[in-house]
Parts: sequence; C-alpha cells; structure tokens
Amino acid sequence: MTDFAYTAKSLTGERRSGVIAASSRAEAMQKLRAQSMFPMTLVDPQASRPAWTKISLPVRITKEQTADLCAQLADLLTNGVPMLESLKILADATENPRLSEACLRIHESVSQGDSLDSAMAKEPGIFSELTLSMIRAGQEGAFLEEALQRTANFLRKQDEMRSKIIGALTYPIILGVAGTVIVAAMVVFLVPKFQPFFDRLEQTGSGLPLITVILLGASHTLMNYGLFVILGVAGLTVALVRWMKSATGRRIVDQVKLKTPIAGAIFHDAAVSRACRVLGTMLKNGVPLLRSLRISSESTGNILLAEAMMKSAENVTAGDSLSKPLAASGLIPPQVMAMIRVAEESNTLDEVLVKIADRIDGRIERKLEVMVRMIEPMMLIFIGGMVLFVIVGVLLPVFDMNSSVG
Repeated sequence: MTDFAYTAKSLTGERRSGVIAASSRAEAMQKLRAQSMFPMTLVDPQASRPAWTKISLPVRITKEQTADLCAQLADLLTNGVPMLESLKILADATENPRLSEACLRIHESVSQGDSLDSAMAKEPGIFSELTLSMIRAGQEGAFLEEALQRTANFLRKQDEMRSKIIGALTYPIILGVAGTVIVAAMVVFLVPKFQPFFDRLEQTGSGLPLITVILLGASHTLMNYGLFVILGVAGLTVALVRWMKSATGRRIVDQVKLKTPIAGAIFHDAAVSRACRVLGTMLKNGVPLLRSLRISSESTGNILLAEAMMKSAENVTAGDSLSKPLAASGLIPPQVMAMIRVAEESNTLDEVLVKIADRIDGRIERKLEVMVRMIEPMMLIFIGGMVLFVIVGVLLPVFDMNSSVG
C-alpha cells in the first residue's frame, strides 16, 4: 500500500488536504470519490524523492514464501472468501514487498477478467510453469483449493530437500574457503620475510630445494600479479559458468556429475526423485500425461534423464507404454522401473511416483550424511597439506644448511 497526498474539494466546495492509503493511483481516486470528494491533485510522495533514495537491494522470493501464499489462498477459498477479496487480503498480509506487489497485480488482472493461472503467468520470476499447470488443472477440474494445497506441499518438500543439501555442504565449503585464504595470506605475507635468508643461501652456492623454489615463485606471483590472478580466475569462472549453461556444456557436466564417486549417486538419486515427484504430483492434480512429462523432464536438473523422459512422451503419443524408453535409458534403477510398470498397469502411477520420490529422498539424506562425514576430514587433510607445504618450503633450506654445516 502507498500513501498518496491529495488536495480535493468537498460537495460544499471546501478545500481539503490529507493522505490516503491505496495500492494504486486509480484506487486512491476511487476512494476519494466514494467520500464525496473531487480530487484536484494526487501525488505519490515516493515519486517525488530523488532517484538515489529509491535504490534498494532486490528482494528474493523463496519457495517457502510462494508455498505459504498458495496454502493461505487455498484456506481462504475453502472458507468461502471470494477470490478477489482473498488476493487483497494476501497482498496486505504478505511481508515480502515484492510478493505483495505481485499479489496486487494478480488481483488487478483477475478483476479485469483473467483466470488465476493467466494472472500468475505474468509473474514468471515467482510462479514456475509447474505451479501454473497444477493451478490451471485445478481450475478446469473444479478442485482449485486442493490443487493450491498440493502445490504448497510440493514446494515445501522441494525447499526442504534443497535446504538439507545446502546445510550439509555449508561447513565443508566454509572450511575450504577459510583454509585457502589462510594459506594465501601465509604465502603473501610470511614467505617474503625469509627472502633475505634464501638470497644469502644462493650467494653461498647452496641451491634451494625444489619445494622452496615453487613456494617463492607462488609468493612472487601473488605479490606482483595478485590482482591479475584474481581477475583471471574470475574471468575463467564466468566463462566456465557460461559454457556449463550451453547445451554441450550441460551434457558434459551432467555426464561427469553422474560418474563422480560418492556424489554421483546423490546427483543421480536427486534427479530421479525430482522427476518422480513432479510427474506424480502433476498427474494427481489432473494435468494431462504428455504435459506432465514435458514439465517434469525440465525439472530433473539432468539433461540425460530429461531426454529419456521426452522419449517416453513420444512413446505415449504413439500409443506405447511409458516405461520402455525409461528402462532403455539405464538411468532409472531396476526396482523403480518395476514399480512404475506395475503402477502403469494398475492405473496408480500418480500415487506410486510420489511414494518412490519419498523413498529416494530418505536414501539421499543418508548418503548426504555419509558424504559430509567423508568430506570434512578430507578438507582438513587438504588444508593441512597446504599449510605443511608452506612450512616445509620455508624450513627445508634451514635443515639443509644445518646438515651441510654439521
């Protein structure tokens, strides 16, 4: 809501000034007319502020917030609150300003005759195609409240799994970054202190050990060209990220991810779980099978599995079964394929797919715990190795000199 400063005339011709809260200029004008006042000026104080005062950091909308919005809308509709009033209530109650503004825009679109899914489709950064398809199916099948509630549950489940993965990897990442910074600081600030000593050793004819030469080279490079090294690493990172987003890069990265020891099994299970959960949830919400296959293939996060699912869609179009191309891809575990075949024959595919996803998610959690337990000591060994490299590089010439004197 925005506070508009107004100047208006009453029915008696009296001039009045004040502030009125409204979501838009048109709504403010409407409110003033409803009070039998005729607006002369209507100013948004925010618009008159200098441009630099309006600069703010972008506000992120999390899956949890989107899930809460869907669940609250489902509750309001179930309790008999009209759609427009429900959207207005959510716009006022939502704490995230970006999501609140989106609710107001959706309210305006719906009031002008758009369906809920069409209005939400105008906010692509907030509502995914998966969410829109489930809501569209709910509207067409007259079970919108149930579709919204299922969408909320699905988004929460996805966000919960993502949070667990991030939480599991946070400590090893912090450990690696902190260790790298400490070692870099030692190379830049500690090693140069010994440079005069190393120079005297070279003048006396005693050569420096190879490890010390490498250490000095790294120290000189970071001291003299540190900025260029940082820029070079940043440039390579940007180039690598862009390449990974390309079709060729995505395919190679996905192949490598699946073949990576320990982590590869987690990446594989996560992709299969996402595909099963999305497909099962959409089928349960009445979304047609072909559309469900296309959307779920885009949600797997693995291009190889996505291609296998698209081949399944072609099979279904040709009147064949869903399971044949999935089994031929070799990406779906045999026990999962057996369950899918049975579910396909018994027409319980939606329920079975969600159960498969739940089971795989439990296995992912156990594998994550094992992986984190292995990563932490490996990171400590790696950091200890880097520190040992610096210490040995500095002290080895001293030991060599003592042995030669002795």
